[in-house]
Amino acid sequence: MDDRLIVALDMGNAIAGMEMADRIGDSVSFYKIGLGMLTGGGLALARELKDERGKRVFLDMKLFDIGATVEAAVKGLAQFDLDFLTVHGDPHVVRAAKQGAAGSKTRILGVTVLTSLDRADLDAALIAPGDLHELTVERAVRAFEAGADGVIASPREAAAIRALPEAQGRLIVTPGVRPAGAALGDQKRVETPADAIAAGADHIVVGRPVWQAPDPRAAAQAILAELP
Repeated sequence: MDDRLIVALDMGNAIAGMEMADRIGDSVSFYKIGLGMLTGGGLALARELKDERGKRVFLDMKLFDIGATVEAAVKGLAQFDLDFLTVHGDPHVVRAAKQGAAGSKTRILGVTVLTSLDRADLDAALIAPGDLHELTVERAVRAFEAGADGVIASPREAAAIRALPEAQGRLIVTPGVRPAGAALGDQKRVETPADAIAAGADHIVVGRPVWQAPDPRAAAQAILAELP
């Protein structure tokens, strides 16, 4: 089964998430559970998808805190045998997360710059001036140097990150992916699924274009069919 497509189950609770996974069926083998579902049974859903349905699970928590707190949080989450876990790509956060995940199979992915942000958003947050593309690539370098197993970046930076010596053997996972003609929603730096994979992404993350579709299974199959 092609696990390059990760479907984001951005529902409000685990019951709705499992119902959606059942509707999609065996077309998809990899699911993302985000922060929005954490208080709605997200960890329980993650365990059921892995242990009872044989799915791969990406827990998208984007953890950020002092090192000791990140390490403790990751150590607790790693016991669930998750496939991917996100933290912010700041070096001290990545190093702490890797320590927390030691001895587990959980792979730590560092978030570079959120795909819903543009340069104006970074300015408002007092982030260092400079080209957004270059900043994203530099954050990827620093995350890799800190030990990240991979990074989260928009498809527009995937090719530049893939070309980095530090990216050898590391993962690139791209949200901000929309099939041609799909609504952008709150995403600003987007590309099509085929373009993201061609640029060097190992996995693409797609949410609303799948689970808001009249036939989510068919929507997922259509995305997979266009991947190179």
